[in-house]
Amino acid sequence: MKEQTARDIMTSPAVTVNRTATLEEAADTMLDREVGSLLVVDDSGKVVGIVTDSDFAAKPAHIPFSTFRSQKLLGQWLGKQNAEKVYDEARSRGVDEVMSRPVHSVELDDAVDRILEIMLDRDVKHVPVVDEGGRPVGMVARHDLLKMLASSRGLATR
Repeated sequence: MKEQTARDIMTSPAVTVNRTATLEEAADTMLDREVGSLLVVDDSGKVVGIVTDSDFAAKPAHIPFSTFRSQKLLGQWLGKQNAEKVYDEARSRGVDEVMSRPVHSVELDDAVDRILEIMLDRDVKHVPVVDEGGRPVGMVARHDLLKMLASSRGLATR
């Protein structure tokens, strides 16, 4: 059996947004395209960051110079009942303010083992697939790994 590569299992084309986009534009794109992540590209089309659906959720964070933890949402500390205010203010913020970088990507002919290694070592759920010039051509998400398993067993996939 042929070793499967990123080319075989990726979802293509990659969904991208320019680094100058706002968080509102990024959210709209993710909802319109029904994806859990967006690749952020520069003007030459090269990947410079990634925004995922988890970036839009509150996360626990340590308060500087303290042993206490609190919640951060889109880089802002959350107090009581101010999540709506943070979301409202975030609409005009740039996607480059919350994107993750550096992005750990693979090329088309990299083995699935390499993708799994990145997901496990970096604790990420989405791995971009890029061409030789660093331009995105697809994305491998955990869902794509499930489809790979189902298709190898002859089960129907979506």
